[in-house]
Amino acid sequence: MAEGPPALELDSVSVRRSGRTIWHDASVAVAPGTFTAVVGPNGAGKTTLLKLLLGLMEPASGSVRVLGEPPRRGNPRIGYVPQRRSLDVDVPVRGVDLVGLGVDGHRWGFQVPGARRHDHRVRVNRALDEVGARPLSRRRVGRLSGGEQQRVLLAQALAGDPDLLLLDEPLASLDVRNQVVMAHLVNRVVRERGVSALMVTHDINPILGVIDAVVYIAQERVVAGAPSEIVSTPTLSAIYGAQVEVLRDSHGHVFVVGLDQEAAHPHDH
Repeated sequence: MAEGPPALELDSVSVRRSGRTIWHDASVAVAPGTFTAVVGPNGAGKTTLLKLLLGLMEPASGSVRVLGEPPRRGNPRIGYVPQRRSLDVDVPVRGVDLVGLGVDGHRWGFQVPGARRHDHRVRVNRALDEVGARPLSRRRVGRLSGGEQQRVLLAQALAGDPDLLLLDEPLASLDVRNQVVMAHLVNRVVRERGVSALMVTHDINPILGVIDAVVYIAQERVVAGAPSEIVSTPTLSAIYGAQVEVLRDSHGHVFVVGLDQEAAHPHDH
């Protein structure tokens, strides 16, 4: 495991939005060099956590630290993979162009001096190779499949050599095979680079075998710990204030019994 300050640290953090409390007095820390899942029902504040770490919003109270520092917009130490959106097939942006934005997006479209241009190309190609996306680099991003687009977006996030990866629902709309491929790609990056990764996901099962920790957000609470500790009958029952059963099948897949469909969503489909 990597040394250094926590990848993220919340100290007595409360978050309010439109007059409604999203979290209340949340205090958690995630160790550096770990692959962490962020799960919970819709509206609980999973994407809110990413916005706090990206410096896009501030808590109502308490303090947030990311990689030992206060959050700030445009932090070059963070690589961000946003929720995937449909791209027009005719938009003339190739995979290599998109990944290049991860190196120096503010200069995209302008000539880069020779030495810097060489470094740019090396970093882009390294990121493409790391996720197996070099064959996709000359194709228009809008014509790639969902799984292929996610590879390119991950390469873009890696091209800036970040210390922390934030991934917002990268498994959404992917078939089971591509979910597993994406999970193992991120896991390999974490182990080989020694970076930290936080992945927001509705379904923990595709990544349950590779993650180190879980941040669970529900009922205005944020808790964190090992998967076996957090995704468990005692912990979820305490969070929801009702008896919840966490079941595992012969393949290790998690099913939650005793919650309504919305609250159980992160685990049961």
